[in-house]
Amino acid sequence: MKFEFTNQQYVQFLNTVDANGTNPNLIYNASMDTDGRGGIILTSGAPAGSKYAVKANYGNKPVVFVSWFDAARVSNWLHNGATSAASMETGAYNLNNATSGNAVAMIAGARFFIPSENQWYKAAYYKGGSTNAGYWTYGTQSNLDPTQVTASGTGDGSAGNSGNFANYNNFADWNGQDGNVTTVGTNGGPSAYGAFDMTGNVWEWTQDWYSMGHELLAAGNDPMVISAAAMGDPRDPGVAKHVIKGSLFLCSANYCSRYRPAARGAQSPDTGTSHIGFRLTSAPLASGGLRGCTCNFEGNSPRKRLVQLPPLVKPKVCNRLSDPKSIRHYPHLE
Repeated sequence: MKFEFTNQQYVQFLNTVDANGTNPNLIYNASMDTDGRGGIILTSGAPAGSKYAVKANYGNKPVVFVSWFDAARVSNWLHNGATSAASMETGAYNLNNATSGNAVAMIAGARFFIPSENQWYKAAYYKGGSTNAGYWTYGTQSNLDPTQVTASGTGDGSAGNSGNFANYNNFADWNGQDGNVTTVGTNGGPSAYGAFDMTGNVWEWTQDWYSMGHELLAAGNDPMVISAAAMGDPRDPGVAKHVIKGSLFLCSANYCSRYRPAARGAQSPDTGTSHIGFRLTSAPLASGGLRGCTCNFEGNSPRKRLVQLPPLVKPKVCNRLSDPKSIRHYPHLE
């Protein structure tokens, strides 16, 4: 996806799959309403199909307080046609009503899914053009530190959609918050693949289990199928976590340095916070009816077409992402 998934898009998902506001499988987090950085309200007395609404000025901000399971349920919903009858529990992932515990692997043939760390990394930093093109230092097609954006009174980033800028270091103050999420696509220029906000704004979920040092990846394992127990975070033994990428609005060089390409966080898949969102990747239909832009997937994958995103996901981008198994190293990672 060209942009981080927004509150408006998530409200459409909520009202479609939960017309009566019963909050199945905790797809709505009350902090979306009570926290100043959340952007969605649940009104039990509203008409069916309109229980969920976007807060003023938050429709085009990245949705936060979403867990990995929430992102997986959106993937299933889109995979199944994005209708009121579309299942949230299977399609891209077999969730079986789980809201905690170990997240599950992607099902072969998934049409919408959470990107692997490798796919996310390449969409953010790869220069494109050839297999030896190399990588930019930042997701704005630049090797120089980005300039921090400020925010308008309605939360638009000051940079617009061009230039070497990013929302980090708590410069984007609005809605009474010392640092806040800002409108997607207004915080500087895109990556070489047309993806915005790959540096700053919010962390984004990936499919991969977290492992410090990439020891298992270096050994040639597929990070999407390695067991949670094998991956692990030695700083928090026994807790399975997923990699999050992209950094967030509050990080800075003298705090956590998490706007750098080397940055990668670890988060339990059942956790939703004010600084974690997501974007999804689109894949080909199994047979027939292929629409959208044509992309050359590098690595072991043949030339394929991406499906056109449904009306909910208006931005369409041709992310020429590598096959998850085609790259075993991450040049900028610690």
